[in-house]
Amino acid sequence: MADFVTLEIADGIGTIALNRPPMNALNLQVQQELTQAAADASNDPRVAAVIIYGGPKVFAAGADIKQMQAMSYTDMASAAVGLQGFTRALAAIPKPTVAAITGYALGGGCEVALACDFRIAAQDAKLGQPEVLLGVIPGAGGTQRLARLVGPAVAKDLIFSGRFVGAPEALAIGLIDQMVPADEVYDAARERMSRYVGGPALALRAAKEAIDRGLEVDLQSGLELERLLFTGLFATQDRDAGMRSFLADGPGKATFTGT
Repeated sequence: MADFVTLEIADGIGTIALNRPPMNALNLQVQQELTQAAADASNDPRVAAVIIYGGPKVFAAGADIKQMQAMSYTDMASAAVGLQGFTRALAAIPKPTVAAITGYALGGGCEVALACDFRIAAQDAKLGQPEVLLGVIPGAGGTQRLARLVGPAVAKDLIFSGRFVGAPEALAIGLIDQMVPADEVYDAARERMSRYVGGPALALRAAKEAIDRGLEVDLQSGLELERLLFTGLFATQDRDAGMRSFLADGPGKATFTGT
């Protein structure tokens, strides 16, 4: 059983919860447990969508610097694969995901949020990539995912300066998608993810893959990926059910089984 990360499933939504007080520092064990939770959420057919949540006080205030400070170059050369691995695992969950952000999402915590499809933050939340203030750079995807999300100039501003971004600015630059009162963050995340419960799981998976992988290649390659994924959905029962329902009753009334 994991010590710091749990996966709880209710009403089709899986909540991956961090619980390493006081700040949910992401040491190597937490990283490994996040990787396992991501795999469990990916493979469990009861889970239609996923929330990443650090609790009502803090999302995750970054890596465990005390642990990291003692590591040599050779130590980190081995650990860095896992350092990126846990955010890759979160990003690869083939279902809609949202980060429910309270308090701080800094460094590795911000990188966890960046690995999600959506981000909802409390009005008083703070986000940032302050690694440069420690003499390093983001190492769990921050330089790549942040730049793709907010553009290279804004990403460079945040990473070069290491400054914290309040929720209003984060919303304005596109770093988060929604800002709510702190005591409403988790409920807002559940509301957003509930849209996908009972939806066409294979189509949602294909849409996520087409977008995420398409951003990594040139336009023509992305279009070819889209064509293949689109065509493949014609082998699913959900495609048949969706089109039959549309012709009989109009849009938005189909019952999907995820097959």
